[in-house]
Amino acid sequence: MIDGVRMLEIIKERQSDRKYSDKPVEKEKLERILEAGRMAPSACNAQPWKFVVVNSPDVLAEIADAASEKTLGMNTFLKQAPVLVVVVREKANLTSRIGGTIKNKDYSLIDIGIATENICLQATAEGLGSCIIGWFNENRVKKTLGIPSEKRVEVIISLGYSMSEKREKKRKPPEAVISYNKY
Repeated sequence: MIDGVRMLEIIKERQSDRKYSDKPVEKEKLERILEAGRMAPSACNAQPWKFVVVNSPDVLAEIADAASEKTLGMNTFLKQAPVLVVVVREKANLTSRIGGTIKNKDYSLIDIGIATENICLQATAEGLGSCIIGWFNENRVKKTLGIPSEKRVEVIISLGYSMSEKREKKRKPPEAVISYNKY
């Protein structure tokens, strides 16, 4: 079992990587990364996700184009990533949907966020880089991957061996974001 100190090191090490080597991701590592996403907790165990793994060069190029905005320079690095994981929101189970209606919260989006971070943390533990992408042409991604029109593609995660330099994390100080027993 991993200890708390090592877990915090992995969390601190994880960053959004935007430069990848052309080294392929080993199948065993990819399977563990996907298992980390699959094992994520979710409201009422709804598991409202499907992970579409894109590793075919032709399909990768299509998805990278659908997520790139050349004028703004957005996501042009995706063409380098050897693997993309497209996270599709699936219909949550009835209990989760009822709870979400009562509490006016879409728990499926929270659940997808947790699963996405599990994937990124496992990628870091495997020695890989990742980046969570929210800017893309959803209709084009759905058409390319044959995702039904009523489904939502929430994020795309790039995975690969990072060529990015490690950056110092800039975060607000603890006292700005943590309090005990009152706001």
